[in-house]
Amino acid sequence: MDNRQAIGSWLSGPRAAAEDMGVDFGYRGQQLGLPQSGPGSVARFGRRIGAVLIDWVGCQLIAYGLITGGDLAATRNWTLGLFVALTILTVGTVGFTPGKRILGLRVIGQNGNRLGIVRVVIRTVLLALVIPALVWDRDGRGLHDRLAGAVQVRI
Repeated sequence: MDNRQAIGSWLSGPRAAAEDMGVDFGYRGQQLGLPQSGPGSVARFGRRIGAVLIDWVGCQLIAYGLITGGDLAATRNWTLGLFVALTILTVGTVGFTPGKRILGLRVIGQNGNRLGIVRVVIRTVLLALVIPALVWDRDGRGLHDRLAGAVQVRI
């Protein structure tokens, strides 16, 4: 292997390097038995971020307008609390938050069933910490989903 190949594989990331060595990872969600595309496939990162932003902005508007009366310092704390409560209540009951519903996503267990309340709480607390949501596995699931045994799919 010459230096250009080594640098090219390094710049392309570990997945590209492994594929160059003949390792086949398949598509996102294949290990979980999910379809490659369409309903039931693993949700893409952009849609997941969009759903979180919709939920966050909604919670921020509620905190600013209805709870804190315009006090910006208090709005930040209330926004996080509302976001956690919204996520636990909605994912725990119907499987999606308003933002996820708008963008056509649902949170399910790895086995395809609904998440129990304990797993929803674990997932939500880890999501509120932010960092676990930014670490993904090769199926495109955030660490918060992986530790809770959950996957976000398209509906």
